[in-house]
Amino acid sequence: MPPASRPPSLSWLESPLPTETGELQLAGLLQNAPGIDPRSMRVLGSFALVLLVAGKGYYRDARGTRCDLVAGDAVVVFPELPHAYGPSGPDGWTQVYFVFAGPQFELWRQRGLLRPDHPVLRVGAAPYWRERLAHVLEGDPQGRRGGRIRALGRFVEVLAEMIAADEEARSPGRDGWLERSLMLLGHRTAQGWLAPQDVAREVGLTYESFRKRFVQLSGESPGQYQRRRRLDWARAAIYQGDRTIKQIADELGFCDVFHFSKAFKQVVGTTPSEYRRRVRGG
Repeated sequence: MPPASRPPSLSWLESPLPTETGELQLAGLLQNAPGIDPRSMRVLGSFALVLLVAGKGYYRDARGTRCDLVAGDAVVVFPELPHAYGPSGPDGWTQVYFVFAGPQFELWRQRGLLRPDHPVLRVGAAPYWRERLAHVLEGDPQGRRGGRIRALGRFVEVLAEMIAADEEARSPGRDGWLERSLMLLGHRTAQGWLAPQDVAREVGLTYESFRKRFVQLSGESPGQYQRRRRLDWARAAIYQGDRTIKQIADELGFCDVFHFSKAFKQVVGTTPSEYRRRVRGG
């Protein structure tokens, strides 16, 4: 997406990934971009998703939309709509971008999921979304039809979750902090799983207040919810078969395989080894 004359970027995609329903054309991480001058707006010709990871900025378009941007905001660019965005201060600007096109996204636009009159999604938790987008292209999808389909599916999932997060954050009377807490507790990042105490700080609550309100609204404690989600992740990892039981136990933060197997059996009803034999055979 950025011209070669701009500051260095990290490209995540070497060539487009076409499928029958959509195409990922470009993707990457761009740091310290100068931005697009609002006096000379750009028409991209494709859809794009631009997540502001760090910094502050602006968004403008030919429809008259004017928005201030902070980390955790995501801009949706529409193919024919002249637009401009970029940093608005001395602190620089870091973005993750995906350029995409295809009938699936045109259908989303027709049905109102993607709206030119609502181009900025307030999703928050920028490191979380950066991690999710980085995982879209995992597994070397270049050249293999199955890999391309999986990559597009992962991107569609992240985009749908962003749209839902924005909707929930803007809905009056909704507990936006709870939605964000469920998201942060329930997904593993490259650094591991966020502790409930860290999630409480992320949503601006003391841990005691956070735990009490979480139990009232969800029916379980933050630790219980995260434990259940961690074991959901373990079941998926066992099914995929690319990790040993010990590796899964280590990645989940258990001190050894014994304690992992005990927790797994309490929730799933079988040990990890029994579950692997059942779902994978042998």
